[in-house]
Amino acid sequence: MRIIAAAGMWMAAAAAPAEIPRAVVVLEAGMAPLPGQVAEAAPPRFVLLEDGQVFVGGTHGLVTTRLAGRELKDLDRRLSDVRKLPSLAGVVTVGPGMAVRRLLLRKGRPLEMRIEGDLAAATPALRPLATLVLDLERFHHPGLRPYAPAQLALSAREGNLPGGCRPWTRPEPLAGSVFAPQVVSAADFASWPTGAAAASVCAGDKKYVVTLRPLLPGEKP
Repeated sequence: MRIIAAAGMWMAAAAAPAEIPRAVVVLEAGMAPLPGQVAEAAPPRFVLLEDGQVFVGGTHGLVTTRLAGRELKDLDRRLSDVRKLPSLAGVVTVGPGMAVRRLLLRKGRPLEMRIEGDLAAATPALRPLATLVLDLERFHHPGLRPYAPAQLALSAREGNLPGGCRPWTRPEPLAGSVFAPQVVSAADFASWPTGAAAASVCAGDKKYVVTLRPLLPGEKP
């Protein structure tokens, strides 16, 4: 398992860990969105499934690989070490700053943490947790390959983005995605931006900011 520096800085509020079947580890890391981006639509930063398949999310999409037995054992050992820390709680402050991550561990007793502050400033007591989160956040593996999702979570809100807007020609009523995401086929939106990148859409006399979040196998928004 090799770790490299992340290309961007993950900051601010992170979304709650997604409900992903067979996931034993889910890390959500908030991001500072650029103009035209919606942070909540970015994929999870790191997901480990029961069978060793890993998904790593960026701003727009996901890559995936499968860990070998030894790699899984090393990661499982680190997860066990974190579970043994006496200072864990629903909210864990590791240092100063506004950065927020959410970590969900499901193997054994489910454990969900909101991790606040600068991971680099963690005290010795919390360093195993901070180091684990940093390594998952910056995870890299030579076997990683692009993941093509079969489905996307379509979300919309009324609003404008700079520039023009796409006409909405799909049969799904766009207004129905304002209150709850709709699951749509990725093949139907092959030319659309995904993840945090938003699209400006015209539907009737209204304009919407639309996002399409890639869904993992079995995931329901």
